[in-house]
Amino acid sequence: MAELHTGVGRQRGARPWPRPRRIATLSVHTSPLHQPGTGDAGGMNVYILEIARRLAEADVEVEIFTRATSGDLPPVVETAPGVHVRHVPAGPLEGLTKEELPGQLCAFTAGVLRAEAARPPGHYDLIHSHYWLSGQVGWLAKERWGVPLVHTAHTLAKVKNAQLAAGDRPEPKARVIGEEQVVAEADRLVANTTVEARDLIDRYDADPARVAVVEPGVDLDRFRPAPGDRERVAAAARRRLGLPATGYVVAFVGRIQPLKAPDVLIRAVAALRERDPGLADEVTVVICGGPSGSGLDRPTALMELAATLGVADRVRFLPPLTGDDLPALYRAADLVAVPSYNESFGLVALEAQACGTPVVAAAVGGLVTAVRDQVSGVLIDGHDPADWARTLARLLPARLRRAELARGAARHARNFSWHRTASGLLTVYGEAIAAHRSRLASELACGPAMSCSW
Repeated sequence: MAELHTGVGRQRGARPWPRPRRIATLSVHTSPLHQPGTGDAGGMNVYILEIARRLAEADVEVEIFTRATSGDLPPVVETAPGVHVRHVPAGPLEGLTKEELPGQLCAFTAGVLRAEAARPPGHYDLIHSHYWLSGQVGWLAKERWGVPLVHTAHTLAKVKNAQLAAGDRPEPKARVIGEEQVVAEADRLVANTTVEARDLIDRYDADPARVAVVEPGVDLDRFRPAPGDRERVAAAARRRLGLPATGYVVAFVGRIQPLKAPDVLIRAVAALRERDPGLADEVTVVICGGPSGSGLDRPTALMELAATLGVADRVRFLPPLTGDDLPALYRAADLVAVPSYNESFGLVALEAQACGTPVVAAAVGGLVTAVRDQVSGVLIDGHDPADWARTLARLLPARLRRAELARGAARHARNFSWHRTASGLLTVYGEAIAAHRSRLASELACGPAMSCSW
């Protein structure tokens, strides 16, 4: 495979890339204003909003187009200086699932094109689409506006279907075809990790020269180790959230659906009770999030599972947390578990480590980058609850080992920041704009009576 480059690495060259003035960011199926951890809101929402803010700080205006899902919000919301979220009417405000949205892409595209048509010509310098639905809209908009399209997939249907969780629904053929089309048409494809880049190239036949790796970041001001002794900090965080003052806390944060595999953690505690009943009785599993995707079919499935396995007394459920409560949960936990079947990166793992909490994660997708095995946490091959129980049994009583991993977690997370991500994206944007201008110049130089090849 051809060598892959990162947007950050490419900045070290001497060539000054052009910088966009205004970017149209497309996020059809989920708004960056939605609360992560429920419905279709997750790490992508965080990514889009954090990047927009950092780009605005670098004097690049960002307008985020998303589908209107509430009549309570105005058509345009300014979330920060230079960052506007535009709610595009496309279908009913409520009652549509993500799987039904392809039927509304025409209406959404029309809303995007109308918004641009009301501006002076050349208002946007570049389009950045997120997820395949947005890529379909971006494909048409780039042709109409004559600007380059940068696309970030966030998740890929072929990868999800190859690592499908039990009870989960495979992604439809229409999505696979849609992703293949976007990959073929985008000027640049941004992958979160080298693993995702290889998937784009090997599974979707992407041109390696158009694939750039730019790793996501974390808000290091919000997610950080609290000053003071870690045990006292954890005790205060537990009081804040109403969690047990004694014993061990293992937290899961995210959308409750088979893909995220919170059931693996509950089954692991059940296996731990068989292995070491005394230790299991000291463990509290915290499930923080709301049902999503196929998890909406049985929103009480995890509660029923815990009861069936006889560990309901060891499991606490919390709704998605906002503000300072989410960092508090990470600090309250002895370990954060990320047992997903697939993650393009795994922002929860990075947030937890930034707070100084070790992560136990499945060795899949971007988690092998987000977690440094045996340094900031532990990666587990597979989803066998017995393997997860053995890891918990080894780590939870090992106070000194967990403290060592906690220090490694905080150090590892400091390598990631949203400023670093935004800087890498600006390099990719510059490359896309430069290549687009070069192609236009070649077309003009050829003249109408000549044919060019490039």
